[in-house]
Amino acid sequence: MRLHRGEVLFIQGEKGDLYRLRKGLLKVTRLQEDGSCILLNLLVPGEIFPHHSLFSQKPYFATVSSVTFSDVEVIPSETWYRELRENPEKQMELARLLEWNLVKMHERVTLTTVPASKRIPLFREWLQKYCPDHPIESILTQEEIGQFLGLTRETVNRYLRRQK
Repeated sequence: MRLHRGEVLFIQGEKGDLYRLRKGLLKVTRLQEDGSCILLNLLVPGEIFPHHSLFSQKPYFATVSSVTFSDVEVIPSETWYRELRENPEKQMELARLLEWNLVKMHERVTLTTVPASKRIPLFREWLQKYCPDHPIESILTQEEIGQFLGLTRETVNRYLRRQK
């Protein structure tokens, strides 16, 4: 399945299949009770998601939409859970996937623990691994960059202006 920038793959609260991102970048956003939307995560090629449904089907915790042109493989949930129950190799695949997700989350946490002045350059470097042709300013808003890095939009704006 191909998604163009801005297309929604699934909406928070729905129930459905799992997916594997083959190419591109997807963002995971959650609508809050006050009506605001927060960026929770960026999904990169190789990820199988939603993460919270890897062992059992649950309603989607958030909305996933495409940030760049993306190629997504649909993994029917019935097939995934049946193979997980019946095939030990599938269980090892899931264990490796979870390990990879932990490493990726460690990288992301590292982006928020360095001094604020280093976060955007490190984020650019991190993003280049997955989207070498897309500068962060062209794919995320300043608000989203701030949410991802633990900065205010104003701080992001100031650092982006300095880096030009």
